[in-house]
Amino acid sequence: AKIFVTRKIPGDSLEKLKVNGNEVIISEFDGPLTPEELLKKSCGVDALLSLLTDRIDSDLMDAIGPQLKIISNYAVGFDNVDIKAACDRGIVVTNTPSTEVNEAVAEHTWALILALARRVVESDEFVRHQGYFAETGGYKGWEPDLFLGPSVKGKTLGIIGLGRIGSMVAKRAKGYDLTVLYNKHEPDPEAEKELGIKFVSLDELLETSDFVTLHVPLTDETRGMINKSALDKMKKGSYLVNTARGPIVDESDLIEALESGKLTGAALDVFESEPNV
Repeated sequence: AKIFVTRKIPGDSLEKLKVNGNEVIISEFDGPLTPEELLKKSCGVDALLSLLTDRIDSDLMDAIGPQLKIISNYAVGFDNVDIKAACDRGIVVTNTPSTEVNEAVAEHTWALILALARRVVESDEFVRHQGYFAETGGYKGWEPDLFLGPSVKGKTLGIIGLGRIGSMVAKRAKGYDLTVLYNKHEPDPEAEKELGIKFVSLDELLETSDFVTLHVPLTDETRGMINKSALDKMKKGSYLVNTARGPIVDESDLIEALESGKLTGAALDVFESEPNV
């Protein structure tokens, strides 16, 4: 089979593709391909190993040719692939969820929650960029009210989306003595019993949570779900964390909520129009 890999990836996985006479072509450009480059390099292949930065739509599938059998997406999410178009053409689409990836995102979510609450990034930047100029108002040493942040213990954490990653985030909340609320399409009594969490409506979650963290896939339903209307419902002084997909949050509305003081902070691992921040 002729396989095109749209970007170099770590590990030795690509070597395993080269057995049994497979012709594996790896993009020599270590960065996202333009649509034109992607079309040119993938034309005529039997299999496509794509990354989240690659937009795989019906036009590309047709241009690659009817021999295309599989699109393997190097990501947990697959919103970059037109699934219906693939199904209509008999093309198999696979993705790469794994416990290791899920745990990494859950840990990163907690790193962001703690960084927000304890103002880690702000204080680090303050020392790095102003610490050498104490005479002009930068860091002079410890002060009683310097970069105070709220305690995480005893607060309410709202998890939007209780899939594999959301459940791992909830599990790690136990050590912080948090009240954990969650929202998804249907309540999950088994998870509630195991994790000590409570199902609530989206509005109640937004209104009562001190920290709101997003763990939903990007779909037509979730695109822009955290907009002005949702942000207005959030508790004054609360925090938003997004490690899911950038377009779930309307960034202009988020900026407005931060500037007005409605939200105290936000931590974004993903952005609405990557790589533009």
